[in-house]
Amino acid sequence: MAKIKKRGSSGASKNYITRSQAVRKLQISLPDFRRLCIFKGIYPREPRSKKRVSTSSTPSTTFYYTKDIQYLLHEPLLAKFRDQKALAKKISKALGRNEVGEAERKERNLTPRLRLDHIIKERYPTFVDAVRDLDDALSMLFLFANLPSTAEVPPKIITKCQRLTREFEHYLIRTHSLRKSFLSIKGIYYQATIQGQDVLWLVPYKFVQRTGGDVDFRIMATFVEFYTTLLGFVNFRLYTSIGLVYPPKFDLKAEEQGAGLAAIQPEGQNAEEREEDAMVTGTNEKAQAEADRLLSLPDADGEQQEPAKAAAEQSGADTEEQAPPANTLDTFQSLDAKADALLQPSATADSATAGHLFESFTFFLSRETPRHPLEFILRSFGCKRIGWDMSLGEPGAYCGENDKRITHQIVDRPDLPLPSPPATDGEADEEDGTAVRKGNERVPGRVYVQPQWVWDSINAGQLQRADLYAPGATLPPHLSPWVKARKGEYDPTLSLAEQETAAEIEAAEDGEGSEVDEAEADAALEAASEGEEVAGVRGDSEAAELEEELSEEDGGMDVELAGSDSEVDDAAAAGAQPDDEWGGFSGDEADDTALDAAAKATRDHQAELLAEATGQKLSNTSSAKDQKKAAREASQARRAREEREAREDGERRKMMMPRRKRKMFDKMVYSNARKDEEAEKLRGKRRRIENVGGARAGAGAGGK
Repeated sequence: MAKIKKRGSSGASKNYITRSQAVRKLQISLPDFRRLCIFKGIYPREPRSKKRVSTSSTPSTTFYYTKDIQYLLHEPLLAKFRDQKALAKKISKALGRNEVGEAERKERNLTPRLRLDHIIKERYPTFVDAVRDLDDALSMLFLFANLPSTAEVPPKIITKCQRLTREFEHYLIRTHSLRKSFLSIKGIYYQATIQGQDVLWLVPYKFVQRTGGDVDFRIMATFVEFYTTLLGFVNFRLYTSIGLVYPPKFDLKAEEQGAGLAAIQPEGQNAEEREEDAMVTGTNEKAQAEADRLLSLPDADGEQQEPAKAAAEQSGADTEEQAPPANTLDTFQSLDAKADALLQPSATADSATAGHLFESFTFFLSRETPRHPLEFILRSFGCKRIGWDMSLGEPGAYCGENDKRITHQIVDRPDLPLPSPPATDGEADEEDGTAVRKGNERVPGRVYVQPQWVWDSINAGQLQRADLYAPGATLPPHLSPWVKARKGEYDPTLSLAEQETAAEIEAAEDGEGSEVDEAEADAALEAASEGEEVAGVRGDSEAAELEEELSEEDGGMDVELAGSDSEVDDAAAAGAQPDDEWGGFSGDEADDTALDAAAKATRDHQAELLAEATGQKLSNTSSAKDQKKAAREASQARRAREEREAREDGERRKMMMPRRKRKMFDKMVYSNARKDEEAEKLRGKRRRIENVGGARAGAGAGGK
């Protein structure tokens, strides 16, 4: 008889372990078990069948790999957790005996210190691995750096997060590693390239943060404790890689006064600048000595070289040797016009390009703009001269608002008026005789832009048109730099003419035609009732005649207008006869025919009056509309025939497919149709907005 196996000794149940079993096996409390799993990077696992994995009748919800828990048995932090538990018992006993001083002494001297250095080395064997895992760490630390100090978040943690994040930002500024940024509802997204790895993190806005009661700050504090250790290691490696001493000096007094990023003063920065100046001076002296030496050397013919020629040749050689290679980006052209567009390389792919984008400008940040994000981005892309209002912090400001060196001012307020005319004798300044400028006036020679101009410029890799971002202007759409529009999808950067389909164009023309007809009728009535406008177009005499014709009875139009000469001519052209010669029909049928002819004549007469009022040439509108309608119907029939043929061809091809591939194809067609419908809705919404904007612009121009 075979030996009966015990349940849970083999198979899937042996590979998994419940959380309660893991806590009993490690002999620690549940909060310590959570901290240990966060530090070691061990997460719950979801088995395929919980019924097979569970070894008890009670259903378990949280499972871990047995090997992971076995790995935790040898963790040095377990001893620290047990020491903390023993110390907590001693402190509670001292407090029970009312020995408060003894309890404080034990807590101050006997509290074990947790060090996570060995865990950082275990989880990240190489520095590249640590850089790849910086996304969540930076997002969490920037979040805690902006939180207010509460009982759950002590000020010590906030200060530590602020210092580490400022150090990281200073490294990005020095190396010009920032690449892209995006303003979203959640906050500001940043992307930097560090040693070939793209790091993306989120920074919340500088609003008053209110912490809710449903957030477990104990778990978040555990993550912060691990991430601060990780970012400290990364900052140390980054600073030493560029020759700076870590940790850098942090001027707390300057930070309290609003210095911003200037509060960090890393050691070795001035020394490096002096070394660069010395290297440049030494290179110039060496070149001059080499040029003097060449003056005394004979050339191939045995003659002395001319000083100017020798110096020019030597300087040219030095330029060729010292000139960096041209970082020109290759542009790939597609050979097939119907093929998908090739992805072009980004213009901000290297730090050299990013370091010179704003290098030649001097910026001033108005009080209403977000100073820290703008300062960080501008300095990361080469700008070294940034000023702001002295009341916000004088130590880090480069200049004031009235400084003549300012080339660009970033404002976020309505349109600023132009400067007032030159001041009179009584309005001049008493000190230097210059006019006193108001705070809400523009300075001549200075470019005023909104903050979005900075973000769009760095994402595009080049400076955008400043007139599109002027104060009070309607800004272009701010799009995510990481989302690229695919073929067939709606692209806000393109015009409607470049992405509309034939069916949408015809539908839009049909809608515009009906709107035009209504607009023509309204315009005719308006032109008929307002004789002054007609007089301004056609002259006083003609306007008076038109007004007399249109206002025979209370200024309105009546059926009697059908008796005019033009209507008689139109009726004759349509196959009808004048009223005095007509005798074919009688009764209601004759009345209906007369009313139809009168209505048609009235519409034609309105069109004629409108053409005369606007000074346009009267054309045969009915024939033109009929021709346009016929052409539209022909194109619709042709498109319907093509769609039917394509659908039939697709059905024939589907018949040859296996069932699995046929289902996949149906899902793909369904998803593509949903995307096309969404794109069509977005294009229709944009068309309506543009039509409303154009109508308002036309109305404004007509009113002027």
